[in-house]
Amino acid sequence: MSFSLYSIESYILTLVNIYQYVIIAYVLLSWLPSARESFIGEMLGKLCEPYLGVFRRFIPPIAGMIDISPIVALIALRFVGMGIIAVLEFFIP
Repeated sequence: MSFSLYSIESYILTLVNIYQYVIIAYVLLSWLPSARESFIGEMLGKLCEPYLGVFRRFIPPIAGMIDISPIVALIALRFVGMGIIAVLEFFIP
């Protein structure tokens, strides 16, 4: 594996990890009353809702209250990151 491929792989994994932490922070804010209306809550909402909205359209809440779409979104994000790295390793020897 060349140095440039290693740096690209490291960059992709770092971006995936950062976005996963952002999603986790956004989900944890939902447990605090009025936290989503704060500046940080609104900023995280603008970053996470477009991605989470895709999963919320297909995955209904369990018992009307428990939303498992962030869990599925985190798993999908990890698979997409690993898939991008696998494709890069295939095309860049």
